[in-house]
Amino acid sequence: MSKFISWNVNGLRAVLGKNFDEFFDSIDADIFCLQEIKLSEGQLELEKPGYQIYWNYAEKKGYSGTAIFTKNEPVSVSYGIGIEEHDHEGRVITLEFEDYYFITCYTPNSQNELKRLDYRMTWEDDFRGYLCKLNEKKGVILCGDLNVAHEEIDLKNPKTNRKNAGFTDEERAKMTELLSSGFVDSFRYFYPDQTDIYSWWSYRFKAREKNAGWRIDYFIVSEDIKDRMKDAKIHTDVFGSDHCPIELDFE
Repeated sequence: MSKFISWNVNGLRAVLGKNFDEFFDSIDADIFCLQEIKLSEGQLELEKPGYQIYWNYAEKKGYSGTAIFTKNEPVSVSYGIGIEEHDHEGRVITLEFEDYYFITCYTPNSQNELKRLDYRMTWEDDFRGYLCKLNEKKGVILCGDLNVAHEEIDLKNPKTNRKNAGFTDEERAKMTELLSSGFVDSFRYFYPDQTDIYSWWSYRFKAREKNAGWRIDYFIVSEDIKDRMKDAKIHTDVFGSDHCPIELDFE
């Protein structure tokens, strides 16, 4: 059984000063993915015995970025999705293993007043195309902060957030489109009706205390290999970031 973890740490250096090492060591994941590391190359020396580490830094300082720690050596590693327009922000790392591709992604946020929504729509189509192409060759496991609450059940206040970044009709439709291209949302696969479980809470208005959150972090798995999923978990008791870690157990 393999254990996969994904966590938007909202600044790796910040979370290292809190409980990152403790959680990392105790969870003992086979693959541990990070989003929003907010690092430039050379800013941090981090080694974890037994793991190989792959980094994808954004060109812009203190922004975005992803990392993967893996116990098993991949067949190949690639960064970005091979489209110039999208590959400056360190958002995607793909590890190829013998029987599946493993991808971590930090999806662009549509931002206040949806000023990046048009770009986000282009990204969604291109990224879905990238995943579908890989999926023609072998199964795909995607994890990360996908910056969308898919259904009303996935956030505390759906009515008041309907036109806000992360819960626009457009973004939700793109997630529906991705899932209908041959993928499943692992958490909903196991817990179709589970309410009040989220992976992100605003730092404002004591949102985490009140559990007024959003589920925007996912493990998405291709239909072909969904039977190998054993469980999906959301570690709401782990602090240190405005997101909490999520888990997929896979055979």
